Amino acid sequence: MVKSRQAPRSRGLDLARVLLVDDELTSRLTLQTVLEAGGYHVDAAASAAEAVEKLDDQEYELVLSDLRMESPEAGLKVLAHARMMDYKPATALITTYHNSRSRGGARSAAGTVLIEPEDLPELLSRVADLISERATRRVERELRHAASCQ
Repeated sequence: MVKSRQAPRSRGLDLARVLLVDDELTSRLTLQTVLEAGGYHVDAAASAAEAVEKLDDQEYELVLSDLRMESPEAGLKVLAHARMMDYKPATALITTYHNSRSRGGARSAAGTVLIEPEDLPELLSRVADLISERATRRVERELRHAASCQ
């Protein structure tokens, strides 16, 4: 039997995993740096197709996607795919595009949270809130499942 050479990871050191999806390199790298400095493990994708691949290969606590990438609705498609995953990550659109029509449309999409990253402490606070809410929902589901099995 061959044993893994990786050092055992302490559960206390596990970082919440965030998938950041943005086609603009500068925005993606800046947000990735901010999120990592905030204590999150961040995987980045430059397109909706790349994001879908990552969602299928890895579990994330949160998926942050730009709205407009290779198509005007690409971000919504990423979030829709994320919501279909069994592990149910929290989801949000993140945009620096200031257009009242775009913002209104993003907010009207079912259950979509829009985050504007101008205020970095607020960005990190919203990310923490989304991950916390997801964890609460997960615990509630597990408790309901355990109660129904008894």
